[in-house]
Amino acid sequence: MNDSASAQALQAFRAKDVARTCIILSGLIREEFGLQVSNITLGNDGYSLNSVNGFLTTPTGEEYFFKFHHEENEEITLQEFYRGEVLRDAGYPIDMPVYVSRAIGRQILLYTRRSTPRLADLCRTYDGTDADIGPVVAAQRELDALTARIYRETFHPISEAECAAEPFHQLFHHRLTTDDRQLGARAARFFASGRTFAFPGVSIADHALLDMKWRINGVMHADTLRTVLERSMRLLSPRMLARSGGVTAHGDAHNANVWWEGAGRSLTFFDPAFAGQNIPAIMAEVKATFHNIFAHADWLYHPHDLPADMATHASVTPDGILDVTLGWEMNDLRRAFLDSKAVLLWRPLLEHMRATGHLPADWRATIRCGLFCCPTLVMDLCADGAGGHTPLSSLTGLAVAVMCGSEPVPPGQDVVSRFLDAIDPGN
Repeated sequence: MNDSASAQALQAFRAKDVARTCIILSGLIREEFGLQVSNITLGNDGYSLNSVNGFLTTPTGEEYFFKFHHEENEEITLQEFYRGEVLRDAGYPIDMPVYVSRAIGRQILLYTRRSTPRLADLCRTYDGTDADIGPVVAAQRELDALTARIYRETFHPISEAECAAEPFHQLFHHRLTTDDRQLGARAARFFASGRTFAFPGVSIADHALLDMKWRINGVMHADTLRTVLERSMRLLSPRMLARSGGVTAHGDAHNANVWWEGAGRSLTFFDPAFAGQNIPAIMAEVKATFHNIFAHADWLYHPHDLPADMATHASVTPDGILDVTLGWEMNDLRRAFLDSKAVLLWRPLLEHMRATGHLPADWRATIRCGLFCCPTLVMDLCADGAGGHTPLSSLTGLAVAVMCGSEPVPPGQDVVSRFLDAIDPGN
C-alpha cells in the first residue's frame, strides 16, 4: 500500500475526512519547511482532480495558498515535480512559490496568498451569460501568442530517453498501461473492471461498451473506445512522442493553474507540477486545449450542475451502434478560446515542426488521442463512481471524448474535426 504523505492526504481528502487531511498536511509542512500551522482551510472546487489545495495560516499571521499533486505509483515512476524555474527562465509568466518540496511522495507548494481569482473560476462566471468576455479573451490570446513564441524558441530534437524522463507522461502514458503491451492502470480500472455504465436511456456493461461504435447527433464515428485507447497506448508512448521534438512547457496549464491578474488583465501560470524542458511538442498544449475548452460548461468538473432538461440520451440500435443525442455545445467564450489556440498557437507550432522535419505523419491521430485521454483518464466517468458523475454527465463526457478521439465518417462533420483542419499546416 502506498503510504507516502501526499498519498495519505489525497486519500483522506477523497474520503471527506477533513480532520485527518489537515493533520497530515500540518505534519508535512512542519517537517519540510519548519513552519507551524495554526489553521488550514481545504479547497473543494471540483478542479483539483488529483490534488488538494487550500489556505493555511501560521501562528504569526502569515497566509499561504498551498497545493500538492499526487499520482498513483508516482514513487516509482516520477523523477521530479515542480520545476517552475525552467518556465521562469524560458520567459513564461509564472508565480513562483515561497516554499517548495520536491521530495517524491511529499511534493507541496506554498504561495503567498492572493486576492486574484484563478482563470477557471472567472470563466465559469461567464459561461452561459451575456458578460463582456473581451478582456479575458484578449488576455488568453496574448498568452497563447507568447506560449507559441516560447515553444518555437525552445524547440529542439529529443531522444527517447530524454522524453521518457519527463514527469509529463504521468498524465497520459502511465495512466494507460503499466507494461507498454496491454491496457492497464486507470484505463483498465475505468473501462475493464466489470462495471455497468448507466446512461440516460440505456445501461451497458463496460466490456460491451468498449467495442461499440458511436453515432453522435447523426454522425458516425470510425472507432470504438477500445480502438482509441489502444491507439493512445501506442502513439502516446515516449518512444513515439520523441519524434515530434521537445519544448519547454508547463504541460498541465488548465485554467485552474492560471491566475487572472485583474489589474493588468493578464494571465500567470502556477502549479508547474509537470513542467519540463523536454515536453513532447505535439502534446505540450493538449491539456490546456481540452480542459479549458471542451470540458465546459460544467460536465467534467461540476456534473451535478448540468441542467436536468439537457437533451442528452442514448439507445442501442439493432446492429449494435450506440446512438447518442448530445445536448452539449460549445459556448461563445470557449469558441473564442479554441479560435485563439488554433490560430495563435497550434498552427504556428505545427508549421515549425513541419519545417524542421519533426511533424509525424500521424500528428492528427496523436493529437486526437491526447484530447481523448484528457477526460477519460483524469477521472472516473462511470456514473456513481469515484468521479462523482451522473448518468447525464457520464454520457456527455464519453460522447465528447469519442468526438475528440475518433474521426467522423464522412470527415469534417464536427467541431473537433474543424479545429484539426484549421491547424493543419498542409491546408
